[in-house]
Amino acid sequence: MDRTDKQQHQHQISLTKSARQRCNEWIFRDLPSDITIEVNGATFSLHKFPLVARSGRIRRLVAEHRDADISRVELLNLPGGAECFQLAAKFCYGINFEITSTNVAQLCCVSDYLEMTEHFSKDNLSSRAEEYLDSIVCKNLEMCVEVLQQCESLLPLADELRVVSCCIDAIASKTCAEQIASSFSRLEYSNSGRLHMSKQAKCDGDWWIEDISVLRIDMYQRVITAMKCRGIRPESIGASLVSYAQKELTKKSSLWNPSSCQTKVDSNSTAHEKLVVETIVSLLPVEKLAVPINFLFGILRSAVMLDCTIATKLDLERRIASQLDVATLDDVLIPSFRHAGDNTLFDVDTVHRILVNFCQKEDSEDDLDDASVFESDSPHSPSQTALVKVAKLVDNYLAEIAPDANLKLSKFLVIAETLPAHARTDHDGLYRAIDIYLKAHTGLSDLDKKKLSKLIDFQKLSQEAGAHAAQNERLPLQSIVQVLYFEQLRLRNSLSSTYGEDDPKLVMHQSWRISSGALSAAMSPRDNYASLRRENRELKLELARLRMRLNDLEKDHVCMKRDMAKSGSRKFISSFSEKISKLNLFRHSSSIGSSTPSKNSHTTNSKVIDRTCASIE
Repeated sequence: MDRTDKQQHQHQISLTKSARQRCNEWIFRDLPSDITIEVNGATFSLHKFPLVARSGRIRRLVAEHRDADISRVELLNLPGGAECFQLAAKFCYGINFEITSTNVAQLCCVSDYLEMTEHFSKDNLSSRAEEYLDSIVCKNLEMCVEVLQQCESLLPLADELRVVSCCIDAIASKTCAEQIASSFSRLEYSNSGRLHMSKQAKCDGDWWIEDISVLRIDMYQRVITAMKCRGIRPESIGASLVSYAQKELTKKSSLWNPSSCQTKVDSNSTAHEKLVVETIVSLLPVEKLAVPINFLFGILRSAVMLDCTIATKLDLERRIASQLDVATLDDVLIPSFRHAGDNTLFDVDTVHRILVNFCQKEDSEDDLDDASVFESDSPHSPSQTALVKVAKLVDNYLAEIAPDANLKLSKFLVIAETLPAHARTDHDGLYRAIDIYLKAHTGLSDLDKKKLSKLIDFQKLSQEAGAHAAQNERLPLQSIVQVLYFEQLRLRNSLSSTYGEDDPKLVMHQSWRISSGALSAAMSPRDNYASLRRENRELKLELARLRMRLNDLEKDHVCMKRDMAKSGSRKFISSFSEKISKLNLFRHSSSIGSSTPSKNSHTTNSKVIDRTCASIE
């Protein structure tokens, strides 16, 4: 027998002695006992009459062995053990004791086991315990939590007797009432006289969060589910889940610290944490922003580390994707806990799945209402704003993982290519990440370098980034030539703007050749469509004005014919010159400072009108 078994045996002997000693203090000392009850190794020398009068089970056992004059009875699997039976025996002997929240659950279960109901005696133990549960315990949330803690060792009997469900319903009702009362207390009148609810960092009705965090995970799950059915605010549910997770999972600091040791925890010690993570994910509210995104990333880190179910991880990834635009770089740096085959520092595959879910969400939102979407005249719609934020986040993430020597080119490319082309308004961040990758992976072939360079739109580089790229020897020669070409166009545009300030339309026409491509690429397809519709409307208005001028010219031409018939050729020429000078359609000269239209300007403007009419038709 080892030391542990010896300690358990000594504890059992001491428990038996103490139970026998306490029993001798309240039994009838002047009458010899005629029955011995054994419960979990503890023996009680008692009398048949008071036990039979209250307990239907003991009455049946004694009646079955009447001929043998039974003197010893063993009660197997009695809920609550010897201490609970001692309370039941005291009740049979009429000895007063106090029913509290710490023993009412045991008394309900032992009274059912011993059949101490109203059928055998009036005001029996079963009715007394149920009355205390309904009238005292269910009126107080803290006492309900204490009873649920006691029921953890009494399942499934406590559940069958509805002790658990009674306490859970009481907790849900109590929290719902408290939240309604707190909401009314937050109502106030604004300066305009309208009634509204004041905003608080934490609702006063959420004091129950700390109280229920002491429950076991199965009891906690049932309580939160009942609260959801009662209509508790999603923010309150989320705050409770965060509190419970921090209490249960912070024992392992690696679950929450991305820079901690990346070794997997022993599988024998992860069963409870794995159950907690999977249960919390199943209880997350469906409402967006009900829980902070850094908490979702922390739970996802735990799920990856503990090897939770695929459904749990996919659910977390979808939730994170729905609010990825508020994430930070520290959030997406998920450590890689795999050691076989993939030795990268960070879990790139998980981040890629999150990005794919984010893009699919954007596409689904675009398809909800095409008419209203295409009528948008703003190049910065909410989804476009989210895309721009996520694009910057992705570029920073790529720059962070690029120095990893074990990061394959295919994984780097798949992260960079996940977002659509219009998500990035500039390519400075992407260029920086690619430059870091090229510096850390010097053994790349020319073909691989070309694959990386194709990701960059050199026309979207800033002046500083373009100057750096033009002198970057790590880039392919073809990319450097492209950088120099666009830099030359930018310089030419700048010079044209400087010398063409007297003619704004000329400056706009020359700058449009350079900037239109970048502007349309920076817009999403729906915003680009809206921009084209605006241009189309402007062209139609311009065409209408041209037609009106042409109609006036035709009328004047008819008048000039009449004048030609009446007067001589000199009068006709002078009249024709005066009318043409008034109705001249092409006043803009091709040379600055000249008001006389040249032949080239007439030809150019005619071509512009022809192209405009053709595009509208």
